[in-house]
Amino acid sequence: MSGIDWNLVRAFRATAEAGSLSAASRKLGLSQPTLSRQVAALEEQLAVTLFERVGKRLVLTAGGAGMLEHARQMAAAAEALALSAAGQASDLSGRVSLSVTDAVATHVMPGIVERLRREVPQVTIVVIATDALSDLRRREADIAIRHVRPTEPELIGRLIGDLAARLYASDGWIERHGLPRAASDLSDATFLAFDPVERFVEHLELHGFRFAPEQCPVVSNSASALWEMTRRGIGVGVVLDIAAARMPGLKAILPELVSIPVPVWLVTHRELQTSRRIRLVYDVVADELRRLVLTGADPG
Repeated sequence: MSGIDWNLVRAFRATAEAGSLSAASRKLGLSQPTLSRQVAALEEQLAVTLFERVGKRLVLTAGGAGMLEHARQMAAAAEALALSAAGQASDLSGRVSLSVTDAVATHVMPGIVERLRREVPQVTIVVIATDALSDLRRREADIAIRHVRPTEPELIGRLIGDLAARLYASDGWIERHGLPRAASDLSDATFLAFDPVERFVEHLELHGFRFAPEQCPVVSNSASALWEMTRRGIGVGVVLDIAAARMPGLKAILPELVSIPVPVWLVTHRELQTSRRIRLVYDVVADELRRLVLTGADPG
């Protein structure tokens, strides 16, 4: 594929993996017409029809399927080159991106960013709030704060420790339903559950509390959304203690029965360990997270 513009190949690969121009354009941050022109330009250069339209989706032709593996190989080589270059960078100025959940972005990152601004003001900090696991190998982020151990061999993960979460309800909910004294008092309670519900229920069972999935009529993958609903008295929620401390009107219920550890992993790519800029940010984030885990104090 000598002489082929990498941007065209990237557009083809993203479209093939996303299944539509609209989804691929969102992922690449390009307009849909631009992406469409790039795919058409690649088809013209290769003299191969890469896609056929089936309803609203684009489906790879046989020729397109054959080209996709070559595109992925080119992407892997480009990503390795970018990682190596980033790892060798000694200049402190530039961007460092951190992928975190929406809850961490709201309740943890502001204090960490305050310290980073004081200590490394020449670095631009990019906070990516997402509940999906960013692909650090593709440079979707430089550093990630995760709640699960990384399994990819290219990644370095450090377990900082556990944050504590408990069952919480609002003062208004307690006024209407009474303060539970035992687990049986919650047999008819509405729970605000993380998606998927079955995993949420099983996870609480591991920590000594049992209830039916039918008690979870409200489900979300956003912790911040569920916690705001808990604050409004819609139901009982599982909230991090550090977040509940900043939300007046929430009270822990059955705290002696249900205390749920939430692991905090700090993850980066091995290649990025040699980047002075990323290493400095990584060390500050690790230090602040460690202090948060040990003391429960707000970072910064």
